[in-house]
Amino acid sequence: MERLILVRPGEEHEAAVMDYRRRFLCAGEVLHGCAGLERFERYGGWLQMMRDNCREETVHAPLVPATTFLALREEDGQLAGVIDVRHRLNDYLLAQGGHIGYSVHPDLRRRGYAKQMLSLALEECRKMGMRRVLVTCDKENAASARTIRANGGVLENEVEAGGRTTQRYWIALP
Repeated sequence: MERLILVRPGEEHEAAVMDYRRRFLCAGEVLHGCAGLERFERYGGWLQMMRDNCREETVHAPLVPATTFLALREEDGQLAGVIDVRHRLNDYLLAQGGHIGYSVHPDLRRRGYAKQMLSLALEECRKMGMRRVLVTCDKENAASARTIRANGGVLENEVEAGGRTTQRYWIALP
């Protein structure tokens, strides 16, 4: 498996990020952990919103501060996924969204990238001083549940809302 690195998005990632967005939208898939990328037709607007949202004093309400990372393959720099680390939880995130959201490029799934991305994001959480992290997934998403458990996730409960069941996992950060 190719090793991934997490980087903050910059101007140099525009083509890769917008292609990532296009691939998800064309497939009719949801862009999890992408800081609302689906709503932006222009990269510059998304990049500025992400930069604003990483600090408490500039975050756009009702969001919480979050840091979005691109997961790049170390060997060739290809964008493998996007992962969002929320610095704190609000009521909604505590019930259903969690501290971390992520997605893997449709062409690069089933290669262990999600597990590696989550592990790298947990390291970022440690750097932020978090002691435990909530990660959620749809009950129907067995692959995501395996990824969370492989990173130490312990199922606390399931929450029913809007016709779907969300599994809530806590990961302790020693």
